[in-house]
Amino acid sequence: MYEQLQQIIDTSRRIVFFGGAGVSTESGIADFRSVDGLYHQRYDYPPEEILSATFFQRRPEAFYRFYRDKMLPLDAQPNAAHRFLAELERAGRLTAIVTQNIDGLHQKAGSRTVLELHGSIHRNRCRRCARFYPPEFIRDSRGVPECECGGVIKPEVVLYEEGLDDDVLSAAVHHIRHADALIVAGTSLTVYPAAGLTRYFRGQHLVLINRDATPLDGSATLVMHERVGEVFSRLTATPLEMEE
Repeated sequence: MYEQLQQIIDTSRRIVFFGGAGVSTESGIADFRSVDGLYHQRYDYPPEEILSATFFQRRPEAFYRFYRDKMLPLDAQPNAAHRFLAELERAGRLTAIVTQNIDGLHQKAGSRTVLELHGSIHRNRCRRCARFYPPEFIRDSRGVPECECGGVIKPEVVLYEEGLDDDVLSAAVHHIRHADALIVAGTSLTVYPAAGLTRYFRGQHLVLINRDATPLDGSATLVMHERVGEVFSRLTATPLEMEE
């Protein structure tokens, strides 16, 4: 399987990577739906409810207690998957990363074209004056973080009940539609509308890498039920110019 995936990478010129929480678990960041994920841990409120726009409006202090505890992994470092994808982009083979993650580890590894479907913990803005605040400000604040103007600061992450950014979504569709290979990894493909983006793929090779089965396993060129970082640690990114 590794040889087949390496061959797909070596013969593709427009690869798009679509990733979910499983890409970052090897960096020590908990996912949501696995047996030991956030949705199977006990809190005063279900995590799905805490991470909703309604809950943020009604119980911001409880939201931020959870958010600081579970959603701000500022010390996490990129793993083999993040590093390989950055290398693949530098080699000229990867055109874009489309990610459901909000941790910013792809950029930390050096990737440049990263489309964050669900936003980022690294962008926080006052709801009144739109002033920008870094994640460290949220981490080090107490209670509900407030701007100097008195407005409440909100992370630029997409909560339940909120829509995805139209520009990011359009760019993701464009890159996926024009890809000759789509590598989908670390995602159960059950969260919509993000999971629906795969239907825009018209290329030759669809690769699925995930510990558990996904709804698209039957239609993929290659399926690997393994850890994403472990798979990518065995691959090489051959620069396009070496073909010329």
